[in-house]
Amino acid sequence: MADLSAEKIKEMAKTAIHALEEKKAEEIRVIDISEVSVIADYFIIANGNNRSQIQALSDEVEEKLGRAGYLLRQKEGYHNANWVLLDFGDIIVHIFDKENRLFYDLERIWRDGKVVLPENL
Repeated sequence: MADLSAEKIKEMAKTAIHALEEKKAEEIRVIDISEVSVIADYFIIANGNNRSQIQALSDEVEEKLGRAGYLLRQKEGYHNANWVLLDFGDIIVHIFDKENRLFYDLERIWRDGKVVLPENL
């Protein structure tokens, strides 16, 4: 698979954010980690209110990005649905329940990255 351009990566992130918004994800945050890590360009972090919503959020992101031609490399945590990780290579989507989001606090751990407003992608 060819490396994606910065614009294509931003489009992928926008697609994921739109999918999360459609299913009423809460507190969507985007962190640009491209200058502090080689694992991805963006982390997209959101939370849902219960297991069913978290799984629906995950399904929607996977479906929308899949239809747009982006390959899901890895999915973790779907069955427990307290922290679902969707790895699309250049972006990684984290969908938490509220308790685990507070506990793991990725925003603090990745504070060296740049917070990006979704509308500024």
